[in-house]
Amino acid sequence: MNKTLGILLTFFTLFLSSSAIADKAVLAGGCFWCMESDFEKLKGVTDVVSGFSGGTLKNPTYNGNHKGHYEVVEITYDPKIVDYQGILDHYWVNIDPFDARGQFCDKGSEYLSAIFVANEEERKMAEASKVAVEKMFPNKKVVTPILNAATFYPIKGKESYHQDYYKKNPIRYKGYRWNCGRDKRLKQIWGDKATVK
Repeated sequence: MNKTLGILLTFFTLFLSSSAIADKAVLAGGCFWCMESDFEKLKGVTDVVSGFSGGTLKNPTYNGNHKGHYEVVEITYDPKIVDYQGILDHYWVNIDPFDARGQFCDKGSEYLSAIFVANEEERKMAEASKVAVEKMFPNKKVVTPILNAATFYPIKGKESYHQDYYKKNPIRYKGYRWNCGRDKRLKQIWGDKATVK
């Protein structure tokens, strides 16, 4: 009995210590294939999952109904390596914050940019980061909203091919990204701050 209890306590301690060093952020920046690719390259990010959030419809699907939802990524990161501010800094230079119709070649409400915040601390940081972007571009309107966190619905089942799409289909992904003009536009906006090669 004592041995079993000891094993359980050890497991529980390991679980707490591993979950204590992981935080999550949900961000919308247009095509989730691209957002997944961009954030998985950021040091300290341990996982990026494509999905939907922001709408009221339960269990949205890519090929079915996802009305009212944004295409988002749920980013899991180690705050000892990259903090929430670092996530926000990386986010801004990987989106077009001035496009009120979508992102790059993808237009429509599901492709709009947005920051989903889980608490007041995140809200303050997100708002401050937005103000910093507005100061960089005083003659442009930053349209990216800061929204309350909502249920995150990961892409799953038959549509799971969207997860890690850039790894599974690198040629098609690179062709899509280039044809969409994403990197070209990011360089136009952000110059040397853009993380694209």
